[in-house]
Amino acid sequence: MSETVLESPKETRYLLDPAARRSRMIRRTVLLAVGLIATFLLPWMIYPPVAMDIAAWALFAISVDLLLGYTGLLSFGHAAFWGSSAYVTGLIAIKSGLPFPVAILGGMLAAMIIAVPIGWLSVRRAGIYFAMVTLAFAQMIYFVANQWKDVTGGENGLQGVPSNFFGIKLVESDSFYFYYVAVLLIILGAWAAWRIVHSPFGRVLQSIRDNPARARALGYDVEKYKLAAFVLSAGLAGLAGGVFAISHGFVSLQELDWTTSGKVVLMTVIGGMGTLWGGPVGAALIVLLEDALATSGFDGIGIITGSIFIVVVLLFRRGIWGTATLLIEKARKAIVSRKRS
Repeated sequence: MSETVLESPKETRYLLDPAARRSRMIRRTVLLAVGLIATFLLPWMIYPPVAMDIAAWALFAISVDLLLGYTGLLSFGHAAFWGSSAYVTGLIAIKSGLPFPVAILGGMLAAMIIAVPIGWLSVRRAGIYFAMVTLAFAQMIYFVANQWKDVTGGENGLQGVPSNFFGIKLVESDSFYFYYVAVLLIILGAWAAWRIVHSPFGRVLQSIRDNPARARALGYDVEKYKLAAFVLSAGLAGLAGGVFAISHGFVSLQELDWTTSGKVVLMTVIGGMGTLWGGPVGAALIVLLEDALATSGFDGIGIITGSIFIVVVLLFRRGIWGTATLLIEKARKAIVSRKRS
């Protein structure tokens, strides 16, 4: 395989300009610090279970962004991995009594195993065809879960999923403490996504997204790279789904429904594709909005979220985070050019 790493003009400028490299490193460090502080302060500012939902959905959105924003593949079936991991996590936690992080890792592994055949068949398609194939597989898994009642509980789902942590049931004892244990798994998943997109492997994914024919001409096996990205994305989605299942103490068919796939794509697009930070921003916005509307007794949640999606698509083509970073970068360049003149 070719060892050539495709670089964009912007990346090349950063590699050649030490000042630009230093500036980017400072910005990344500041963003990381702010993100970590916000993550650890979140349960102090809002109800801890809602904070946990935001963290889980944020990682789920990051997993979709890895596929959509960095590889150019729109999956309408990612609920298959979020939901299948939730069921496997719940079953391991109920049947074995193992600490919940072990159960979550088991669910993540199951999601990645399921993703291999689905990805192998899906990545040979592109565009809307890829999206429809993933949706079809997700609906098949939904049907299996609905019919396999002896294992999944069917329409009743899995009830009483324990949050055992070395003899302590954290969610039942104090959801505040559970948040700080479970969010470490979310942070590890987000860090893994960051390492993936900032590695040579991640740069190849971006080159495939921008120009697959050129990447293939340089010797890269495009289908294998897409499959690897698909499985990694499924693993992150599975990690998020497992945390969500333990946090709620039950797993329902809703976790496998196509609306769950649509919801996470909505979060990713609203936040900003190809940014990693956009997913958590979109997740926080949608989860907080749904919680506020549900608390107020408003029934038309879909109308509000759909309207926000339309506004963002029309006015903020790069999403909230993407548009904000673009405006900040333009302002910074304007200031620098003024100083030079």
